[in-house]
Amino acid sequence: MEPLRVAIAQAAPCALDLPGTLEIIAGWARRAEDAGAGLVAFSETFIPCYPVWVDGGLFSRWDHGPAKELHAAYLAQSLEIGSPEEQRLASIAADTGVAVAIGVSERAGRSMFNSLLVYDERGQRVVHRRKLVPTHGERLVWRPGDAADLAPGLAAGAKVGGLICWEHWMPLPRQVLHDRSEEIHVAAWPHVREMYLVASRHFAFEGRCFVLAAGQILRRRDFSPESWALAAPLLGGDGDLIIGGGSAIIGPDGSLLAGPVSNEEALLVADLDPAWLARESLTLDTAGHYARPDLFRVEVDFARKAEHVT
Repeated sequence: MEPLRVAIAQAAPCALDLPGTLEIIAGWARRAEDAGAGLVAFSETFIPCYPVWVDGGLFSRWDHGPAKELHAAYLAQSLEIGSPEEQRLASIAADTGVAVAIGVSERAGRSMFNSLLVYDERGQRVVHRRKLVPTHGERLVWRPGDAADLAPGLAAGAKVGGLICWEHWMPLPRQVLHDRSEEIHVAAWPHVREMYLVASRHFAFEGRCFVLAAGQILRRRDFSPESWALAAPLLGGDGDLIIGGGSAIIGPDGSLLAGPVSNEEALLVADLDPAWLARESLTLDTAGHYARPDLFRVEVDFARKAEHVT
C-alpha cells in the first residue's frame, strides 16, 4: 500500500429509484476525484436506500397490502449483478479513476441479498460480498449470504475489504479479514450511531487497519411523491430526516481521522499513511504474533452458495 487519500460520501440516495441513485453516485465520485481521493465509500444498501420500514411493525403484518407493494418496489429498484445498471456503476469508477465501495440491495430472481461491492479504479469488481445474517426485521427483505469474497480485494493500491452492519459483532468473520491482512476496511452501516462507531473503532484497533465507517443520509424529500406514497404507510412520524449519517474515518489505533459527521450530506476525506499499519503491529497483530494458530483455527467455506432464486 502506498500513501492514499480516501473519502466517504455521506450522501442521500434517490430513494427507490435505481437510475436516479446511479447519477447521485456519479456526482459524489466526481467530488471525490476533485478532492484527490483514490477510494470513495458509500453506506449499506445505498442502492436503492436502506429499508428503514423493516423495523416499523406494520411491515411484518401478515398479508398487509401496503407492505407487499413497497416490497415489490424495493425489489424492482435493487441492483442485479451483470445488468446494465451494474455496468454503469463500474463505469463510474473507471471514468473517475476512483475506486468505489458501496452497499447495495442485490436482486437475485425474486429474492434479494444485502451486498457490499468494491470496484477498483479501472472499474473491475474486486469484491462481491453478501451479508451473512440479515439483522432482525431485515430478514423479511434479504436472504442469508455466504463467505464468498470474505477477503479484501486490491483497489487503489490497497487491500480493501468490508463487513456490513452487525457483521461487526461476529468474531469469526472479523478474524478471517484480519488473517488476510486487510489494510482498508469498509464498515457499511445505515447510520453510524454511537455503538456502531464503537464497533468500527474496535475493528480498526483489533485489525490494525484503517476503517471507513460509512453511513447514509435519508430524508423524506429524497423520495419522489410516488415512492413516498408507498413508504409513508410503513414509516409515519414527523420531520424530514429519517437517517442521519454519523460517518467517520478511523486510524489503526482506533483514533478518529475525520468525523463523525451527522445530519447532513458531506464528503469526509483523510490521508492514510501505510507506515502507520506497521507501527501499530508492534504491540498487537491478531493474525501474527498475537495469535495462537497452534491452538485455534478458523475454517471457512468460501463457496458461493446460490446465485438466485426464481
